[in-house]
Amino acid sequence: MHTIFTGIFDSSSAALISVSDFLLCLGVSLFIGLLLAGIYTYKNRYTKGFLVTLATLPAVVCVVIMMVNGNIGTSVAVAGTFSLVRFRSAPGTAKEIGAIFLAMCTGLIAGMGYLGYAVLFALILGGSMLLYHRIDFGVKKNREKYKVLHITIPEDLDYTGVFDEILHEFTESYELTQVKTTNLGSLFKLTYQLALKSSKEEKELIDKLRVRNGNLEISISCQDTTVSEL
Repeated sequence: MHTIFTGIFDSSSAALISVSDFLLCLGVSLFIGLLLAGIYTYKNRYTKGFLVTLATLPAVVCVVIMMVNGNIGTSVAVAGTFSLVRFRSAPGTAKEIGAIFLAMCTGLIAGMGYLGYAVLFALILGGSMLLYHRIDFGVKKNREKYKVLHITIPEDLDYTGVFDEILHEFTESYELTQVKTTNLGSLFKLTYQLALKSSKEEKELIDKLRVRNGNLEISISCQDTTVSEL
């Protein structure tokens, strides 16, 4: 068992890679890719194209590293390989980028010949991802606490500080982030970013705001954290 974590190319850095070693590394990389893709599907939104890329990326990186193994160009190849994250037209979420880099790292390890470490790394990191997702690490509290508030007011009501007293009572912090006219300029629509003291007082907050804005439209929703994740 002590040899499972020994690089199969350690005897000579300039040695040629045999067909059997090449197929072994490639097969292990494909297995790791399928493992990571399967882990990512657990309670996550995904597309077919993203899963296929995630499943094959470790093998692609593995081959790149094997082809330059023992060569001075390895460092350049590593930098170029990690730039492959640019393959997406959209930046993606932090979770997607993290999955991509995890797949690339396992491919790098496998490409250097350390197959045992590659599998162990994939299992540990994949298990950690599942555990963090299972316990809602860093998600549940923010989802309940941080809100976006939209308030519609008549044009003759001065919005400067008109809701400060109410918001100070029900929130830990708040910020007016947008003011725009609507309904041909007869109404204003204010947007606030809130951190509620208690999510159980949300209805009471809305009721008090309705009295102040003349019972016009009010909406409150969870903050979109997609951009801040990056």
